[in-house]
Amino acid sequence: MIVLNALFPIFGLLILGGLLKKFNLTSESYLRVSDKLVYFIFFPIMLFWKVGGAPQGGGDQFSFVAVTLLALASMFLISALVIKFGPVSAFEAGSFSQSCYRFNTYIGVAVILNSLGEAGIAYYGILIAITIPLVNVFAVATLIWFSGSEDSTLKRGKIFLKALIGNPLIIGSFAGALYARLVGVFPEFIDNTLALMSMVTLPLALISVGGALTFKGVQKYLPLSLLGAGLKLVLFPCLGFILYKLFQIDGVAFKTGMIFLCLPASTMIYVLSSQLNSDTELASASIVVSTLLSFVSLSVALLL
Repeated sequence: MIVLNALFPIFGLLILGGLLKKFNLTSESYLRVSDKLVYFIFFPIMLFWKVGGAPQGGGDQFSFVAVTLLALASMFLISALVIKFGPVSAFEAGSFSQSCYRFNTYIGVAVILNSLGEAGIAYYGILIAITIPLVNVFAVATLIWFSGSEDSTLKRGKIFLKALIGNPLIIGSFAGALYARLVGVFPEFIDNTLALMSMVTLPLALISVGGALTFKGVQKYLPLSLLGAGLKLVLFPCLGFILYKLFQIDGVAFKTGMIFLCLPASTMIYVLSSQLNSDTELASASIVVSTLLSFVSLSVALLL
């Protein structure tokens, strides 16, 4: 029942988002505005509220984050080897690489809240605040290395810095962690206000993600999409599982980490690929395939 209770609401809203778009009840302009509201306002506020008011992870928080970063860095190196020796062209490299390790933050929060509650968010908030910059370093480095663009290094660097500086999700997570350390409890009127604002976050985010999914290019890029999804949803969690056991990460930290490792690829793959001259059709196909198959990987993670 834990799988059904935790995952059905998330995938139900993703499907609803797709149906609303299909029947023209939402539009491209609506989805763009919705994404901005979620990314810049509601999601950072929810992270600040959840992390700021959650019980602290304790002494194992540093070890948990360090081991997860080790798994993430290892996955990046594996993806680079697959690009070098596998069936991935230079034009496809940036999009393919991201599909192997870039994660959907929104779905992660939804699954963790449904299954682990605020104790899991205390770990997850700190984790994404640290992994988001690292993922952007990996993604932009790969995109720049394989890009055929004539853009200057300075312009590419500006794109990279823009992806990091002022990232609202990083700011919300770190601000919440700082508040938790210094204060730890919200006054009731502030708590109620933040709770009310946060109520719209996940439904709005998941409906937007569902509406943005497109099957364009899936058939053409199915082999590469399946390869990327296999690395992201099978090899990555297996690698993380071994490292967690090796370094004795258990309890809520272990469960949070396994959910994190089993998340589908992020829609940000498409955004960066389009900015730095990589294959956007492969990016789109990878997002769809990874999202659909993540139901299986997340189910396994919840049952561990």
